[in-house]
Amino acid sequence: MWQSLVQSTEGSDFIVVAVALDRAEAARPWIEAAAPTYPCLIDRDHRVAELYHLVNVPQAVWIDEAGRIVRPPETAGSTDSFRKMDRKTLAVPAEALAERQRVKQVYFAAVQDWAERGAASPHALDAAGVARRLQVPDGKVAEAHAHFKLAQALRRDGREDEARAQFELATRRHPDSWAMWRQGARKDERGIAGGPEFWARVDALGDRPYYPPVEIAALPAPEGGGAAS
Repeated sequence: MWQSLVQSTEGSDFIVVAVALDRAEAARPWIEAAAPTYPCLIDRDHRVAELYHLVNVPQAVWIDEAGRIVRPPETAGSTDSFRKMDRKTLAVPAEALAERQRVKQVYFAAVQDWAERGAASPHALDAAGVARRLQVPDGKVAEAHAHFKLAQALRRDGREDEARAQFELATRRHPDSWAMWRQGARKDERGIAGGPEFWARVDALGDRPYYPPVEIAALPAPEGGGAAS
């Protein structure tokens, strides 16, 4: 989807920069398989996550040509449809898939509109709008990032047990960060933390979302019918 967005805005000043909050050996195969034409970075120590208060993937931050945040971190076109999946067959109900596709189309249409129209786009927030939505981390989150960085350093030294203890402390202080938790969790052969631990944590959310819905309106259909894409 991001690649198609880049291609649709070719010739403009719009740039997508993707940042993987992961280890290089885990992220690199996925990046190489996608073969994107836009920059892809690997943020092993979650410096971007700390700077912009990112807690999950995919999240996006819109930044204009002056370096001003136009939309603070938000879920980038994903939904909680996966929570309706049959965990034995891995099948997702058709209506859940359709809703996921609808949300993705709405979000990417909004990004494209902003790429083409800039500040004139109805999706570009002013300073007051950004301030209302911006979540500022507290002291516990800062402590969590310190524990996380220590965990990463211990892991690089081969001290996995000590690293895991620091990952647990990071998650305890910043429980909303799935990105932090994922690095300390056990992963499958694909490098994905999607086992029983993950599902237990998802179930513990109850009615709370895994991917908070984004406040963004669908663009009106063009004259002559058809939907925004």
